[in-house]
Amino acid sequence: MPKIMLLTNLKTIVQPDLNKVDELIVSSLRSDIPLVELIGQHIIRGGGKRLRPLLTLLIARACGYTGQHHVTMATVIEFIHTATLLHDDVVDKSTLRRGNQTANNVWGNEAAVLVGDFLYSRAFQLMVRVNDLRVLEIIADATNTIAQGEVLQLLNQHHPETTEQDYLHVIRSKTAKLFEAATEIGAVLANSPSHVKTAMAQYGLHLGTAYQLIDDLLDYQASHTVIGKDQGQDLDEGKPTMPLLYILTHGNAEQKQIITAALTKPQAGDLKRVQNLLQETGAYEYTLRFAKREALLAQQALCDVADSEYKEAALELTEYVIERDH
Repeated sequence: MPKIMLLTNLKTIVQPDLNKVDELIVSSLRSDIPLVELIGQHIIRGGGKRLRPLLTLLIARACGYTGQHHVTMATVIEFIHTATLLHDDVVDKSTLRRGNQTANNVWGNEAAVLVGDFLYSRAFQLMVRVNDLRVLEIIADATNTIAQGEVLQLLNQHHPETTEQDYLHVIRSKTAKLFEAATEIGAVLANSPSHVKTAMAQYGLHLGTAYQLIDDLLDYQASHTVIGKDQGQDLDEGKPTMPLLYILTHGNAEQKQIITAALTKPQAGDLKRVQNLLQETGAYEYTLRFAKREALLAQQALCDVADSEYKEAALELTEYVIERDH
């Protein structure tokens, strides 16, 4: 089964909920200022997977939730994710996302940042409707952690002395934290026992870590047309991701020097040389094994949830995250 069909099939399990999320997204983007709505629609409708809101819906249902607040919180999660994308593209000076021009490339950095701020504030307006202090706390903590993760990533750029532990701290803060929030909220809304809430948070954390590890692989392996952005963008930005860190730890002196030079002073032709090294040294395989271990931990966390089609979909998502090509 093609990977994109796998995700599509998984979404059908909560399709009525996803339709409500789409409706709430559209209505919540309305603004008296046309540019706000225009940019918001541009990125929200730009071909995203809706993976994070899907997780909130699936875990809420898997934990037995029968209300409607999961739709609101799934929308909140998507708005926060979208806001981070708008801000990321400005910081990274990106021109493409999901095969489309980035908002900052079309409307400028100032507009992209300000609309990102609008989405953050709209997310918190929606969240207040749920009237759950623990939900508010999870989202507040997540957004703060994500912001710190962004700063850490910025500090690590062009620094080949970054350790694997440093890198994992960044991706667990910057990427996995929102996955964790999305899944924990599903269990909280269902008023699950404490051990289930903890397990669902762990599911999201490990799934998000695996997701980012595969993203870092795809940056060197996938084609421009498949991933919707320029290949080797992480290298151009001097980001020391897991595949490069493997060479810096396990490569010989010459290999380490090539990676160090590519990270500190990127030049034309670096990408091909680095891709060859990643293949020669086993860096690809190492990163993939690490991602699979994280996916396995995510699967194990689901043991605390009763069997259902929603749990089965959550399990299958761990496979999708590893096998996807974009």
